[in-house]
Amino acid sequence: MGSKAGYGFVIGCSFVAAFAPPLALAEAPMSAIDWLSSSVSTPAQNLPPPEPSVTGVGGAVPQNVIVSVLGGSSPDAAGVLAPSATGFPADLWGLGETDKIAALISQKRDDSLPSMQRVLMTVMLAQSAAPADAGGRGILLRARIDKLLGMGALEEANALILASGKMTPQVFRRYFDTSMLTGKEDDACAYLAETPNLAPTYPARIFCLARAGDWAGGALTLRMAQALGYVEPSDEALLERFLDPDLFEGEPPLEPPSPVTPLAWRMLDAIGEGLPTANLPLAFSHAELRETAGWKAQIEAAERLGRASVLDPNVLLGIYTERLPAASGGVWDRVEAFQRFEVALNANDPGAVAVALPQAWAMMVDAGLEVPFAELFAKRLLRLPLTEDAAALAFRVALLSGQYEVAANARTPKDTGEAFLIGLARGNLQGVTPPNSLARAIAPVFVRATPPTDLLTLLDENRLGEAILHAVDRIERGLHGDLRGVTEGLALFRHVGLEDLARRTALELMLLERRG
Repeated sequence: MGSKAGYGFVIGCSFVAAFAPPLALAEAPMSAIDWLSSSVSTPAQNLPPPEPSVTGVGGAVPQNVIVSVLGGSSPDAAGVLAPSATGFPADLWGLGETDKIAALISQKRDDSLPSMQRVLMTVMLAQSAAPADAGGRGILLRARIDKLLGMGALEEANALILASGKMTPQVFRRYFDTSMLTGKEDDACAYLAETPNLAPTYPARIFCLARAGDWAGGALTLRMAQALGYVEPSDEALLERFLDPDLFEGEPPLEPPSPVTPLAWRMLDAIGEGLPTANLPLAFSHAELRETAGWKAQIEAAERLGRASVLDPNVLLGIYTERLPAASGGVWDRVEAFQRFEVALNANDPGAVAVALPQAWAMMVDAGLEVPFAELFAKRLLRLPLTEDAAALAFRVALLSGQYEVAANARTPKDTGEAFLIGLARGNLQGVTPPNSLARAIAPVFVRATPPTDLLTLLDENRLGEAILHAVDRIERGLHGDLRGVTEGLALFRHVGLEDLARRTALELMLLERRG
């Protein structure tokens, strides 16, 4: 944590400047994140100037003309994954328009297919040239960060923030909140203290003063802000309890703010009025992965994040196996079945695995955690000499992991369903009979991959990023009944060389009960 002097301006001689009313923070209208803390304010002069109006005969600018700024780097080009890692071109967005790309990114999507979550995350993290009309505004960067926050991918969002270089106030707000939810509050407060161009709002100032141990400074700051009328009533009540909870001992808990922000959640937690995160946005689940949280709360938070494909499966493994369950029913039955299976697998006992696997798998299916389970155990399952039903189940488990092709090559199909799955895993369905309507929508893609005309047009304009996002949306549309979308989306993936993505998505479609 930085020294108290970093916040001295709120109680020093610069009284008038320090207590000037905080200015509103401008945000891109397409942002889907409505729970960000108001941690910093943005001076109006830092906002992009309005576009000049054009008058006179023939003065209207054609709608499709793209204006770009020559020279200089754009924050929208920032990324964590280089083209060599993603396989995407360096101009992922091609001739696309920034506002339209940002709006497409910001669309709400299901988190039901892990493969779709993975490709979305890769697109969000990819390094790429900024669109020609980006103009250094950072709109596309913020849309990508917000998508990651909405997905609950806080580590990835933080990595993208750090990769962007100089933090604007809008980007810092995201950094501040990821820090609140991941237990790195002191890092955010230190950055705030050391960066004079960031003007903290009063709740953020007071919180950081208290984190630095300057409780008296925090109290004085609050009193001055109250006197000047610069604190919202809801913030005032919470800040008073945060600074001196003993004064309110015996009083009923505060009414939770709406929306609950990460800063409010952290202060409520500090005064013993923490809110469960199950009904809050997914990103808040990270706050309950801390060691100070109860084990049941940790398990349920890890399951939510694992279900959304934004948690390393090994973290889930560590939490599930931390100790023996002390109760039964619900989550405890799941933990017990998981532990029993892991013990059998660690013992390399095929008989014990054959007994424990069906129950553990049923529990993972109920929780929507089939893919994390498969990633953890598929390779070891394939090494065991399992037979009959246990071997068939291990085969299906492995198809949901990165071992899908290994599993397919080692398996002799027992029926048409298995033959179709093996063909998918190998990427060749020539001569294979589809067993149902979903399979009939998938099969043409693995015989001849021909995307629809509108997606091909995007590719002709080097707008691969948009084409991938549209393909994701069409596959999700297929989950809700329009199977043509499955065909079109998978065809796009194969056409652009995303073969592993196409196969894994098709296998998940066939094996996971995710259809609406």
